[in-house]
Amino acid sequence: MKIAKLLILSFCLSFSLQAKHMPRVAIAGLGIESSTFSPALTLEEAFHAKYGDDVFTSYPFFSKDSSLRKQAEWLPALVGKSLPGGAVTREAYESLVKQTLDLLKKNGPYDGLFFDIHGAMSVVGLDDPEGDFIVRIRKVIGTETLISTSMDLHGNVSWRLAQNTDLITCYRMAPHEDAMQTKKRAVENLLERLESGQGKPAYKAWIPIPVLLPGEKTSTRIEPAKTIYAAVTPASKQKGIIDAAIWVGYAWADEPRNHAVVMVTGDDKAIVTKTAEQLAKSFWDARKGFAFVAPTGSLQEALDKALASNKHPFFISDSGDNPTAGGAGDVTWTLTEILKRPEFKSETGPSLIYASIPGPELVKSAIAAGVGGKVDGYAGGKVDARFAPPIRLVGTVMSIEQGDRNAETEVVIKVGSVNVIVTAKRKPYHKEADFTRLGLNPRKSDIVVVKIGYLEPELYAMRADWILSLTPGGVDQNLERLPYKRIKRPTFPLDKDMAEPDLKAQLVPASDKK
Repeated sequence: MKIAKLLILSFCLSFSLQAKHMPRVAIAGLGIESSTFSPALTLEEAFHAKYGDDVFTSYPFFSKDSSLRKQAEWLPALVGKSLPGGAVTREAYESLVKQTLDLLKKNGPYDGLFFDIHGAMSVVGLDDPEGDFIVRIRKVIGTETLISTSMDLHGNVSWRLAQNTDLITCYRMAPHEDAMQTKKRAVENLLERLESGQGKPAYKAWIPIPVLLPGEKTSTRIEPAKTIYAAVTPASKQKGIIDAAIWVGYAWADEPRNHAVVMVTGDDKAIVTKTAEQLAKSFWDARKGFAFVAPTGSLQEALDKALASNKHPFFISDSGDNPTAGGAGDVTWTLTEILKRPEFKSETGPSLIYASIPGPELVKSAIAAGVGGKVDGYAGGKVDARFAPPIRLVGTVMSIEQGDRNAETEVVIKVGSVNVIVTAKRKPYHKEADFTRLGLNPRKSDIVVVKIGYLEPELYAMRADWILSLTPGGVDQNLERLPYKRIKRPTFPLDKDMAEPDLKAQLVPASDKK
């Protein structure tokens, strides 16, 4: 009996000690890709902020029965993710940051923080918002807390952000099919360093690369990015290294931090610095080989090619106003040009789906008219009318759908042989279900025009042919047409004949030793 009691006592003591040493880990972050070349502004509600336990719903690896959920006492604060867009208003940024800091103050102290950001947020009147955010977080949680940061490879890593984070990683695929895998890796790296007692890495190597390219030229589906990024995973698995990452940077914001970066973290100085320099050199050496992920052309060339093709569906990327890169989403220039074409004037002309254009007033008219009814009204051009004014659409309501998280309400209006998707609020169209729920069958359409850059996986899989049209907008793919004033120069490809840069690794001080 005494032995049994001793065993029970021992078990309880062991359980108590385990519970006592379970790390306390916070979760926080704000994510958006925002163009300073777009007149659009992003407000607080666009971030759809989640608080407390609701934060877990953003991460499948944090399900209640997951092993990661059981490895720490998780203390979620605030995580907000917005569709890409224009610069965030200072009011919205300050509100979201204040809420995050208040929640972090409430639940501290912490052993660790999972910092989930995109890295390309622009805020009106503020450079390097993510750097500002993490500095303000450090003032609340202290410098001893281990911060593990997860980012998009189209984010920007300033020296300030590199200083104040401890562990850092980013996506290794574009399109970002490994987004959730990357976030999970950031969490696993954090837990491993906490549980092992190793804590902060001994070394963080940071190398800025004077290259600024759009994502459509750096897709990991094609060379040279395919080979460059294929080297990242094996590099990160070397003894003495915790993680390795290459950021392409974000091309559509005019800030000094916007350029490519390599970072490698670990405990072996020689391997960390050597690996960082090898990755940086591979990116720089390949700079002239980066090309668009698809054939490109003007809109006229794209339409001519699509109309002459016997491959259907023929996809055209309306790339200059891509809402998932930061475009306003309501530029009407492309749709205006399409509807001018005589081929689409008749209902019996080539079938074309256009996705999409915001027009809240026209949506209301469509609802009032009902499916089968006629409408006559305007859409687009309220936010970004630099290239074309609001467009008049006169046609038949083909479908109405309500309740979308982004669009809120969507209607399809048929004008000639063109099915135009009009939304109450802007929305990207990336999945087949985005179309079929509206009664549209993109696989049976002759042409599908989408406000997008490179095609997302489902669209890419269904395309019979594809061209990326270099249309105007806040995320113009022709970077030489953009009025950069503040990025660091020289930078490739704006300065094609620039001298070789210094790509030696710079060692970033630990966050508690600045």
